Amino acid sequence: MSVKRVILLVFLSTGLAVLALWLTVRPDPAYQGTWETASQEARQGGYELVDTHELWEMYQKEQDLLVVDTRQSWEYRLGHIEGAENFSMDPTWWERWRKRGEMKEFLGEDKSRPIVFY
Repeated sequence: MSVKRVILLVFLSTGLAVLALWLTVRPDPAYQGTWETASQEARQGGYELVDTHELWEMYQKEQDLLVVDTRQSWEYRLGHIEGAENFSMDPTWWERWRKRGEMKEFLGEDKSRPIVFY
């Protein structure tokens, strides 16, 4: 193999490695969500949104309310809402994609069950 081909392969493989690393660790742009976009996404997923007043009433009365703490497990151990379950997830697209199967299993099939994320 010629020296030019070796140099070209080294540069190409280095470039691909840098690109792959950048894609996995780059931060997501700040999401500027609105109530309208959240409502639309919830409807598309078959879910319903509630406001904070409805949530407080549900938290006090609802027996089957699932409260999900998405912080890291060490943060959860320092303190959390009573009854909350921990599902650690970094706020990156890669983490959301990687844990989508685990999340579906964690939440279960019942889309009528009230679920709160924080």
